[in-house]
Amino acid sequence: MAAKLLAGTPRLSLPPCSVRFISEKAFLGGDSLIGFLPAAPGQVANERFNTIISRRLSGLEEALRIKRLRELQDNTKSRKRQPLRRGKVSGRLPVPDHILKPPYVGSNKLPELSSEYQIHDDEGIAEMRAACELSARVLDFAGTMVRPSITTDEIDKAVHNMIIDAGAYPSPLGYGGFPKSVCTSVNECMCHGIPDSRQLQDGDIINIDVTVYLNGYHGDTSKTFLCGEVDERTKKLVKVTEECLERAISVCKDSAAFKKIGKRISEIAEKHGYGVVEKFVGHGVGNVFHSEPIIMHHRNDKSGFMVEGQTFTIEPILTMGTIECVTWNDGWTTLTADGLPAAQFEHTILITKTGAEILTKY
Repeated sequence: MAAKLLAGTPRLSLPPCSVRFISEKAFLGGDSLIGFLPAAPGQVANERFNTIISRRLSGLEEALRIKRLRELQDNTKSRKRQPLRRGKVSGRLPVPDHILKPPYVGSNKLPELSSEYQIHDDEGIAEMRAACELSARVLDFAGTMVRPSITTDEIDKAVHNMIIDAGAYPSPLGYGGFPKSVCTSVNECMCHGIPDSRQLQDGDIINIDVTVYLNGYHGDTSKTFLCGEVDERTKKLVKVTEECLERAISVCKDSAAFKKIGKRISEIAEKHGYGVVEKFVGHGVGNVFHSEPIIMHHRNDKSGFMVEGQTFTIEPILTMGTIECVTWNDGWTTLTADGLPAAQFEHTILITKTGAEILTKY
């Protein structure tokens, strides 16, 4: 359901929880951007040098990936995880008429990405704080439900009811036809998992992605939770992914370049030998669910700078193996192509003069 971002196309359609981004063909294979950056006049020699550096970096990443896969294969104590299978998806839950609904509700057409940056005055910031506080509280509650034998459908129902009881609308519900009120992505599911009848198993990990629409503002957040006894290597993936988010937020402030976010995340992920998914990105959020700016989590040369009063999400996805993905025929559920685990964390942040305020602090 996500559309390609084409050169010269100002608007695109995006899925509900993490926005999807597909770069130009040269970058679809996860190649480093370093060797593709245009050289300034008189710097032809540097282009060759940058390409060499890129190849060395890619070689190091490949060595770390191979080492990690061998460790996984040699870990005879680790339980063999069964591939994720689709469960039964129950019907859409009702929303009372008095609840304010986003403009896309009632249409199965995927909304286009808004070109309008979400920059707020004092009143707007207060509304964003309220929406984000609720989404964080709902996410925290959903996390307490994570245990072996519970179904993701049960989590969805509890999240739905809590949001409705608070006088808000669950933003994913009906977004481009998405059938549920929350995204639940288990194990190798990168994102946009549809809650269903599958029971969580001991040793699973699950990302729960909550967005609420309160008084005309969206608050968006997610976290990867451990279910029962999770093996150490998977726990490390989860821990490092959360660190990537925290460190990325630390570089954000008024006038900071957006590309610093991807640089910081990539530095940490590469250090541990993990892949950074490129096809799903962060986004502006506020009155509109998904808007500019697109927030890339990998190394990039994106132009643009942060502005005081601006709100957007940062939501990196890290993988143990490949960053390539496959999507089920439901059009949403997206898995790692090699079946290895993926983890994701997300916050909505507010840019201030000297830093960034985490509006969805857990």
